[in-house]
Amino acid sequence: MSRTKIDYGIDLGTTNSAISRMEQGEAVIKKTDTLADTLPSCVNFNRKKVVRVGESALTALKKERRDAMHRMDSLEVNTFSEFKRTMGSDKGYYSSHLTKDFSSEELSAEVLKTLKSFITDEQIGAIVITVPAKFTINQKDATLRAAIEHAGFNQCELLQEPIAASMAYGLSEDSEDGYWLVFDFGGGTFDAALIKVEDQIMKVIDTEGDNYLGGKTLDEAIVDEIIFPYISERFNLNSILGDDYKKSVFRDGLKEYAEEAKVQLSFKDSHNILTDLEVFPKDDDGDDIELDITLTRDMVGSTIRPIFQKSIDICKDLLERNGLNGKSLNTLLLVGGPTHSSILREMLTEQITKPNVSVDPMTVVSRGAALFASTVSISDDVREKTRDNTKIQLDFGYETTSVEDEEFVTVKMLKEKMTGEIPESVYIEIVRGDEGWSSGKLEVDGIGDVVEVKLMEGKPNAFKVLAYDDKGNLQASEPSEFTIIQGAKVGSATLPFFIGIEIKSKASGRLVFKSIDDLEKNQSTPAIGMADKLTTQKQVRPGLKDDFIKIPLYQGPYGANGTPAINNEHIYDVIISGEDLPRMLPAGSNLELTVRVDRSERMTLSVYFPALDHTEEIVVPNTTTQKEIGANWLESEIKKARNAIVIVRQEDIVEDKDKISEIEAELDKVKRHFDQNRNDYDRKKDVLESLKPVLNKIDELQMSSEWPKVEQELKEVFYRLEEACEEFNNQNGKALLSQFKTQMPVVIREKDVSLAQDLISSMRSLNLAILDEGLGAQMEVGYLNSFNDEFETLDWLDRERARMVLNQGLRLAVNSPVKEELRQIVIELFRLLPEADKTIVIGDGNELIG
Repeated sequence: MSRTKIDYGIDLGTTNSAISRMEQGEAVIKKTDTLADTLPSCVNFNRKKVVRVGESALTALKKERRDAMHRMDSLEVNTFSEFKRTMGSDKGYYSSHLTKDFSSEELSAEVLKTLKSFITDEQIGAIVITVPAKFTINQKDATLRAAIEHAGFNQCELLQEPIAASMAYGLSEDSEDGYWLVFDFGGGTFDAALIKVEDQIMKVIDTEGDNYLGGKTLDEAIVDEIIFPYISERFNLNSILGDDYKKSVFRDGLKEYAEEAKVQLSFKDSHNILTDLEVFPKDDDGDDIELDITLTRDMVGSTIRPIFQKSIDICKDLLERNGLNGKSLNTLLLVGGPTHSSILREMLTEQITKPNVSVDPMTVVSRGAALFASTVSISDDVREKTRDNTKIQLDFGYETTSVEDEEFVTVKMLKEKMTGEIPESVYIEIVRGDEGWSSGKLEVDGIGDVVEVKLMEGKPNAFKVLAYDDKGNLQASEPSEFTIIQGAKVGSATLPFFIGIEIKSKASGRLVFKSIDDLEKNQSTPAIGMADKLTTQKQVRPGLKDDFIKIPLYQGPYGANGTPAINNEHIYDVIISGEDLPRMLPAGSNLELTVRVDRSERMTLSVYFPALDHTEEIVVPNTTTQKEIGANWLESEIKKARNAIVIVRQEDIVEDKDKISEIEAELDKVKRHFDQNRNDYDRKKDVLESLKPVLNKIDELQMSSEWPKVEQELKEVFYRLEEACEEFNNQNGKALLSQFKTQMPVVIREKDVSLAQDLISSMRSLNLAILDEGLGAQMEVGYLNSFNDEFETLDWLDRERARMVLNQGLRLAVNSPVKEELRQIVIELFRLLPEADKTIVIGDGNELIG
């Protein structure tokens, strides 16, 4: 049949996926080839280069992992799962059978194509696919590419998973007005969405989540904290533990036992794992490794509770920042396989409220996606491709969702879309699916008419459309049915992050994140935001590609404003060069930035330059990907964070010592998580996402301790300048000193670090100029002696060169010191110091400080 609404919804999950279709007003799960509701999100390429997806691929994956674990050498890999966790990245999955790398989106496309194959009675041209609420723009772009470029859909709309779940629940008999919390703990991601329902209209108030928290996290914890230690205590595994590759292979092979135990313990109190001897390799002593362990609910509970607690804490923070608690909720809706866990349900009951278990957590997202799809029109381009012009073409206009018991429907005939013989008169009858209401026959033409249809409460209302000629003969028509959902009306999707830009803060001089007005988190989409009062730092000459301005776009969570921009998620760098501008753009020119975000978070920008009366239009490309994070770089960043905390402690300026200890504990937790599997692709991303808030907290501590140091330095430099002016009776210096004295109280009152540093620099320059004039070469000699005394404590960039230059200067100072010659030597020595050791600026303008 030809459809005017999308009507199909897919839950593209980390572990399992599902497809639903609207049929006679109901969202129906379409069974897989094994007659299951869900399809394992697993892809296998066999030796005959045949693609297998689902249960057969999952079986192949388990065998492949067992073979790899048994042999402990580099085996061919041809089966892949959990690739949703690396969507939007440059991660490649190499298949030895096909001798090529597959991206996450290409593997996801194989799942989508398989789901599409379960629909055998019509071609699917358009689809709604659900994504986690916290998916970044890169990840959403990759999902769209998977659907359109690789899986062959002509149209794809994205919907946040919690919204889909709430839509399906909103039509259940248990739903009621008030606040709902959707608790979506999936195979690889966690989402929480706070929804307010008023007069049956659902509005997303706030969302939160973690893209690296899910069933996979539970499986890994059971392996790392129970199964792996159990084997390690009984067998000699030094060769495995000392080799990152072998350790990774061993961990992967144990995951299926952890997953099985996790599932079984959701329904019973204990589960025994007993493996055959040929599953494992021999240990370092030549003994057969075997696994015979009984896991109890309490044993596993102590391991997975902290993980569940992380998700619950996310929900509690979400509620708290909206002035709510568990007692404020009308329902707590569970979504995702791991929510079957009795441990989780007990924890939720104790800490938030008793969960609602009236819907199937495995299929609610897919069914909600289909319901939403029934409200979204197929695009004109796609519609034209599927239109059967031999049928009577009708055009209906109506509200797809309603809280009323009656709705107006407009209808007209599209004669220009029809071929062949057209009846002289056409009549239609609209009949509700239960046949409890009918419009009766009415004539329809190209001008159109209005029909008032009656709705059944609290459910999708399917209406059949019957067309007749003037003799009463039934005629084929398109569309032949439509659906109006009564009892739930979904507001627009919302932004999961603040969208902003990187700017240089006037207060601190640092590059920080600044959100764009009207593009704040939870803003309804589509949305338009604007940032003005922005100025360029350098001139851009026309026609020159090397002259450019850069506007880095980021998205960030709550609390992102004012944090280092690099600690947020980078979207795209907007580059506007001299080739794009009609004439010279002076330094310090104003610009106005307008950002438009559509329903799927695709972005377009307009940059207006008032000085040129010129607007540059930019489309943010949908082809950007996240790069793999280097393990050594990540280790270095963790080490830097540790060193920063040590410095803050040593300075003893921060009063809240407990806060420092809390940050240290968080950092220790991040480091342990990293060390467990330091080379895993998405583990590294997970670690970085956990590290970012820790870095922001450290930055906050450093900022709080920075002003006291700057204020002290400001006063000391002022007093030294005052002494120099008096000692050498420098009248020009005294006049400038008076100006500095007027400026200092303002800077101190505002605690403006950047302005204070500018003032310090100016006063130092003046002080050095006065000393230079009054002391001759004595100042340079003083520097040389100071360098000599502290030579071993300084971190020279080139120690050998520094020693040679310093010795040359000392010889000149002893024999016949010439001021200019000594100055050049001092300048070179400063250049051989790292930024942290450069402390002054020479009065003639040679900069020796960053």
